[in-house]
Amino acid sequence: MAATSRSSAVPDLKDALLQHLTYTMGKDPEHAKFFDWRMALSHAIRDRIVDRWVASTRRTYEQDGKRVYYLSMEFLIGRLLEDGIVNLGLVEEVGETLRTFGIDYRSVLEDEPDAALGNGGLGRLAACFLDSLSTIGCPAMGYGIRYENGLFKQSFVDGRQVESPETWLQEPHPWEFGRPEVRFTLGFRGEVTTENGRTVWKPSELLQAEAFDTPIVGWQGRWANTLRLWAGRAVDPFDLDRFNAGDFAAAAEHEALARTISRVLYPEDSNEAGKELRLKQEFFFSAASIRDILRRFEGQHEDLRALPKKVAIQLNDTHPAIAGPELLRILHDERGLSFEEALEITHGCMNYTNHTLLPEALERWDERLFGRLLPRHLQIIDRIDDAHYRANPTRLLSARSDGQVKMGELSFIVANKVNGVSALHTDLMKKTVFKDLHGLHPDRIVNETNGVTPRRWLHSCNPGLSSLITDSIGDGWIADLEQLERLEPFIGKDDWLHRFRAVKAENKVTLCDYIAERHGMRLNPDAMFDIQIKRIHEYKRQHLNILEAIAHWQEIKDTPGGDWVPRVKIFAGKAAQGYHFAKDIIHLINDVAKVVNADAETRDSLQVIFLPNYNVTLAEHLIPAADLSEQISTAGKEASGTGNMKFALNGALTIGTLDGANVEIRERVGEENFFLFGMLADEVMQRRMIHDHAQQAIAADPRLARALEAIRSGTFSPQDPGRYVHIADNLTWSDYFLVCSDFSAYWQAQREADHAYRDPDLWARKAALNVARSGWFSSDRTIRGYMCDIWGAESLLAP
Repeated sequence: MAATSRSSAVPDLKDALLQHLTYTMGKDPEHAKFFDWRMALSHAIRDRIVDRWVASTRRTYEQDGKRVYYLSMEFLIGRLLEDGIVNLGLVEEVGETLRTFGIDYRSVLEDEPDAALGNGGLGRLAACFLDSLSTIGCPAMGYGIRYENGLFKQSFVDGRQVESPETWLQEPHPWEFGRPEVRFTLGFRGEVTTENGRTVWKPSELLQAEAFDTPIVGWQGRWANTLRLWAGRAVDPFDLDRFNAGDFAAAAEHEALARTISRVLYPEDSNEAGKELRLKQEFFFSAASIRDILRRFEGQHEDLRALPKKVAIQLNDTHPAIAGPELLRILHDERGLSFEEALEITHGCMNYTNHTLLPEALERWDERLFGRLLPRHLQIIDRIDDAHYRANPTRLLSARSDGQVKMGELSFIVANKVNGVSALHTDLMKKTVFKDLHGLHPDRIVNETNGVTPRRWLHSCNPGLSSLITDSIGDGWIADLEQLERLEPFIGKDDWLHRFRAVKAENKVTLCDYIAERHGMRLNPDAMFDIQIKRIHEYKRQHLNILEAIAHWQEIKDTPGGDWVPRVKIFAGKAAQGYHFAKDIIHLINDVAKVVNADAETRDSLQVIFLPNYNVTLAEHLIPAADLSEQISTAGKEASGTGNMKFALNGALTIGTLDGANVEIRERVGEENFFLFGMLADEVMQRRMIHDHAQQAIAADPRLARALEAIRSGTFSPQDPGRYVHIADNLTWSDYFLVCSDFSAYWQAQREADHAYRDPDLWARKAALNVARSGWFSSDRTIRGYMCDIWGAESLLAP
């Protein structure tokens, strides 16, 4: 059965919608609520996806090609209804069908909650990769955790971040299929013994992993892969004796504890219990995935030595690093292969994507905690480390040392290939965190610069621009984004540029309406929309952005009648629950916004807003409306970034440092269409060697000194003047991320942006060239690189 076939039993969309309204939701059209219509439509679209899904699965088994398994702690998939409608080419049909019942198409789409399965770029990249794997027709499966409460829902109380559970699963999730027949019993703790000459691990704490499958359909519905998420379940979920004895809470205790493992993404780990839960989560989904991979392989093949020819496992950062030792343990302890054979097979299957050069993000576990939870795996890691040392006696880095198990080093040692995610990041990996290991294995590190799916991040989220592009060059760009380069001849035409400007203007009005409706603030759509949306972290330097905003506000107050370019500064992003400094940056931004937006002298020239609970859906509203994209991390700290690609693809100019993929974006869009500032990565390291670098920078720039003094003196927190003294002190005396040293250059780059924005046609040409030259940043291109350079996998779609 071909992957593109469609069952003749599938009814037309109107009939399918009514069938699901009646038989799935139990309602008739007269009494159906909006929720019922959305769920009925979701099931009707899912039916059509399932046809492709089943056909793709059949072809995968028939062809018996190499399969890719992508292990990731996060899959930030967002809403799926519009994805399915767009990729199946049903936008017009769905819109017309809903209109016959008096239902608004966009309102239905907006009613769907975001799947709370990720936090930031790591998870969104994984979601883009799933879309591209299906679009290309590479047989693949994503593996992760089915978080019941996600990361957290962010709100603000008096400007402070407040966390509450993301209850996205409080209503049925129409896209998933529960697989109660796919359960694996996993263990922790216990003892390791020897029986009949073989090592046996006998865990003392057991729980089960239950599978839930979501089909992920590619462009034009030609192929669909699977996202399999694991939920924690108890081996013995209910104690009837305790219940009958009246101890009702204790009767369900095992089930409650088992479900804890799949409750929350990144539980707070500042305490021992949190650390233990995080390590359990990583083992839980990695071990279940490895068992599932082996089950599928052994269903078709007898010789485990052929595993690397049929299986490619990609570790998305260090979270699933334990998958290597677990695969080796099963092959050696349970399947009876020699340790050397098991290690060779494991090495042939495993690949590792590094996403950071930050030491704290390269996970390290206390060996006592690790050994207590996973005693056999600690032994195996020692044997892996010993084998690597014997093969490389000059090595300096090891997977276990100084009382820690080092997951970055372990991932590198076990992997067949290790990849960075931008050209700069990959080069820095070789020179810094993995310098020693790279010297021993010079062919292991490769680069695969990240990309984004054009289906969601242009075609769906920016329909006005998508239509303009298609009217100009046809719709082939949706599956081949590099065709955007054919737009360049149109950019010199005034009528085309007028249409391009009209699209951006309409997107900005739409965003203004969205923000006014949900947050009660009316923004100026004629202002420059200057947007920074990403995880809140000191290296991403949201505090540099707000510091410049303070200085700019002070300049406007000095000359309130000046010819200022109106600007709206928009922030969004979450700070980790235990990252108090980052949470204080959020609080500062909100306090600055409160003062600036209330200032009658300046509010026509400057507005500031921090939007709560950043997610995929909010990004889809913000990115098409952006004029200026803030990519201002300290050089050498951002691995790649994908937000920078989304903004450029949607016609925003970047103000940024030469960090991560900014380097490649600037090379491709042209340096004249990018506002560059800041030190280079090697200059950053040299600057840090100057003990008073921050004080020197402050002394050299009166604007910076005055802005810091406003923070320190309580200008933005008059009821609590000392609230932000620690932020001012951090920037004055430590400033590890060199906010002060880059401030003057950042200020100048912002004024260059103001100057360019004064000429609407000049700005529009620059923005349009960003669109035309961003085609290389497609996740389709990235996935083809993985398939060729790392996995050795092939598309199973007919040419």
